[in-house]
Amino acid sequence: MITAVLVTVSGCGLFESEPGPPEITDGFLAKLASGDVQGAADMTDNPAAAKETLDKFRGALKPEGLSSKVEQIRENGETASEASVTFDWDLGKNRHWTYPTKFDVRREGDTWKVHWQSSLAHPKLSPQQSVKLTELKPDPAPVLDRDGTPLLAPDRVVSVLLVAKEAGDVGAVTKALADALNPIDKAITQQSITDGVAKTPEGQAYQVAALREATYQSVKPQIYELPGVRFSSQTSLLAPSRDYGSQVLPAVRKLIEEDIAGDAGFRIATVDAQGIEVDELHSKAPEPAKAVTTALSRALQDAAEDAVEPEQQPAILVAIQPSTGDILAVAQNGPADAQGALALTGQFPPGSTMKAVTALAAIESGKVTADTPLPCPGKATIAGRRIVPNSGEFDKGTIPLRSAFAFSCNTTFAQLAVDMPADLLTSSSTSLGLGVDFDVPGITTITGSVPPADDVVERAEDAFGQGKVLASPFGMALVSASIAKGSMPVPQLVRGKETKADKQPAAPSAAALDPVRQMMREVVDYGTAPQLKPYGDVRGKTGTAQFGDGVHSHGWFMGYRGDVAFATLVLSGETSTPAVEVAARFLKAVP
Repeated sequence: MITAVLVTVSGCGLFESEPGPPEITDGFLAKLASGDVQGAADMTDNPAAAKETLDKFRGALKPEGLSSKVEQIRENGETASEASVTFDWDLGKNRHWTYPTKFDVRREGDTWKVHWQSSLAHPKLSPQQSVKLTELKPDPAPVLDRDGTPLLAPDRVVSVLLVAKEAGDVGAVTKALADALNPIDKAITQQSITDGVAKTPEGQAYQVAALREATYQSVKPQIYELPGVRFSSQTSLLAPSRDYGSQVLPAVRKLIEEDIAGDAGFRIATVDAQGIEVDELHSKAPEPAKAVTTALSRALQDAAEDAVEPEQQPAILVAIQPSTGDILAVAQNGPADAQGALALTGQFPPGSTMKAVTALAAIESGKVTADTPLPCPGKATIAGRRIVPNSGEFDKGTIPLRSAFAFSCNTTFAQLAVDMPADLLTSSSTSLGLGVDFDVPGITTITGSVPPADDVVERAEDAFGQGKVLASPFGMALVSASIAKGSMPVPQLVRGKETKADKQPAAPSAAALDPVRQMMREVVDYGTAPQLKPYGDVRGKTGTAQFGDGVHSHGWFMGYRGDVAFATLVLSGETSTPAVEVAARFLKAVP
């Protein structure tokens, strides 16, 4: 049974069930909060105007939510009430816009409706106006080297765009662009621009170039007034030059992208029908992030870049601090960059740089010392089936191991390996980091591999860095750093993001390492790297490694001076000389 109760209110004649100002206010706000703009507008006395304004308002804000609080409803006679409300717009990303507003609820006959005025949405919103939200992004935080010097810093980048249909004489415009931009980037030619425009959908802009602010200003007089040419800009985090730190800085930037973004601010303003700003309603300043610090050294990276650049062949240098494992520099020249991340993951026979590992293994075994006399013939036959020659088949007769190391006698080290256990070179390599797998946040690294060799000929070849032994420049820099430190340091790149290693090998004995360090000094004193004598107490080992059909060779040098260990590699260098020259340029520039 349904019972209808008629309640007479003096002077009103209304049913109690008829919604009044509080219910209308709550209903209107609930629909507005849910995104039902049409439903909210229908509860007003001007649905068309309300919907148009509220649609634009919400469209500009793109809110994730809206909550409202009715502070007060004040009666204004028998036909109107005034609602005082606080709006809280949730704009996402922890952004809120909160403000008070007021609106009337008026009776039309027996029905109450929200009286529509544009000021309902915001007290300062006038008819024919809308709002505009602008995100205020902070500049990305810089990426610093170990000493606080910027490696990546915010800079304005200007995009040069061409809209062909607005250019008129497209040929003349593309030629003018090419004439201005080709001296900056040889890849930009009139043909490349023409081809790019042809592949761009009609009416859309083709990006001809992205220029740093300083570069843009230098060519602006030549290109700014060209028909069909437009410009846009943004702030990006840039290295000192385009190819600077090419194998490490882009990876660092990707790793810490969220860390350096900071918190965006925002600004809300009223705009007129033409979109021109009228009045600021609210703003929150952006909050820049803190700078990120790396293990890299700007001074050493500069020196490494300058050291590899003159080489015509692919050239690489990696430097590591022995005491900490900090990766100080990773540099490749253009020809090396064209082949990928050779510095960190390239796998090459290490040549005679491997003799540092072989010498350590032999001395640790107790069968030889640095002063043990050993034969260094021009060539030697291993197991009756493999002839191992010295470079140019030089013959030193019988000499101490230290001299065989300094002169780089392949025959001596091949014969040393004949009586070694199959896995001795493997374990000695591991103790110096070669073959250890690291998870360095931001970059992929492969140190190398030294598999156990049961076959005596293979073991002999491994002993002087041929055979199946492989290493990256990163791996050989780590070997050098381990020798300098006395144990394997764990490589580090970005402060606060620790590297994980798949193993922490036992350190070699100091009794075996000390003579290896001295032998590495003698390589510079009277051996194969005398070019480095002017640069202080440099210790190292040269290497020439045949590859492919054995006709051509890569050139290596690995070594250290003080607390800087490094490896250089020049692909197809034919001898170790170019790699030693890279090392010399590096050491000359390093403080």
